Amino acid sequence: MDTIQNVLAVIVVLGLLITFHEFGHFWVARRCGVKVLRFSVGFGKPLWSRFDRQGTEYAIAAIPLGGYVKMLDEREGPVAPEELDRAFNRKSVWARIAIVAAGPIANFLLALVAYWALFVYGATTVAPVVGDVMPDSPAAQGGLRSGQEIVSIEGRETPSWNEVNLQLIAAIGADGELQFTTRDPAGGATRTHDVPVRQWLVRQDPPQPMSSLGITPWRPQVPAVLGRVLDNSPASRAGLKADDRIVSVDGKPVDDWVAFVETVRRHPGVELALEVERDGGKRRVSLTPESKQAEDGENIGYVGAASQTVEWPESYRREIRYGPIAAIGQAVSKTGEMTWLTADSIRKMIVGWISPSNLSGPITIARIAGDSARSGVETFVGFLAYLSISLGVLNLLPIPVLDGGHLAYYLIELLRGKPVSEAAQAMGLRVGVALVGCLMMMALYFDLMRL
Repeated sequence: MDTIQNVLAVIVVLGLLITFHEFGHFWVARRCGVKVLRFSVGFGKPLWSRFDRQGTEYAIAAIPLGGYVKMLDEREGPVAPEELDRAFNRKSVWARIAIVAAGPIANFLLALVAYWALFVYGATTVAPVVGDVMPDSPAAQGGLRSGQEIVSIEGRETPSWNEVNLQLIAAIGADGELQFTTRDPAGGATRTHDVPVRQWLVRQDPPQPMSSLGITPWRPQVPAVLGRVLDNSPASRAGLKADDRIVSVDGKPVDDWVAFVETVRRHPGVELALEVERDGGKRRVSLTPESKQAEDGENIGYVGAASQTVEWPESYRREIRYGPIAAIGQAVSKTGEMTWLTADSIRKMIVGWISPSNLSGPITIARIAGDSARSGVETFVGFLAYLSISLGVLNLLPIPVLDGGHLAYYLIELLRGKPVSEAAQAMGLRVGVALVGCLMMMALYFDLMRL
């Protein structure tokens, strides 16, 4: 069922993003007087199509992982003399630049609208309060203590752990100090901390900003009570049920859910003797965790059970909501921030600060799209906005075959006063196709490795 939901979610996400992207090209082309022959969502044989009064065919094709706008162009076929003025290649270089740039711009506009809707709708987040600080860690050296709330990093506000992680990821490669501003739990006074870092998160695969700082986020104590047991999992086969309380494992008392999880993780394939409280009585259960590989390559135990949901104290909750006008500025700022973060991450990957294994392909996108859809509208819309920005930034890379490659040709044309030769463009196209193909194969390879 999850697989079906993932596939449907990625079709919806990519379909929406691609439609917006291609509509940007289409809308500007029409206004520049270019005849559009086909507007297609998807590749391959059309499953549905119709024509409008201007002769444009609108189509939905069989392969939903792309789309295109086909325009009248002498380079792609003969053009009737009476329609030469409507051919793309006959338009001024500024008109061609506007048409090509419109696709990525449409993606940025979609992200802006999505963020605006999120800010108006509002969300309740968890305050980034420090739990434990490891001795001699960078956080400890910077003076961070348990109970402090991180209110900003490098001058940027951090109302949630998600924002904390974004700012720490944005600082990859920093060498020196990161400035943290915290608020004390009593009195509300703020103080500044200079946290020492050296080659921050460089070539760490995957980046783990919290553990690298030596910080454990504060969380309410979660009792060792099962909230959900997955079908056909080690927990269900052992007879465990929702609302069971784990009292002890191998005779040792279990204080909370974290302690139970740590015990399970340390014993892959090892039979554990559990004492379980159910309906006021106690019973003994034999549970053998399955073995699975963690992100760091270590084999850990897994039983397929989740804890009960625990309410966070009201003092640890933060409401993020703006009026329709104020949300515009917040959406513009968020879109700009995420655009810069995406572009800077690509730069850092090129120079070797970020591992190429962080590339994601259709499998990872499908999984995250499905997970975000199951997590709620807010998470799904946020993922949609970020993916739209990523699509816009990637299309602006100066690689022939992408929009950025065409823009590079037109900028050269502006400087030279004449177009780049067709031979040079053909060579660039072959190089661009090879480069994009290699990137796609790498992304698919890392997708499969994550499975």
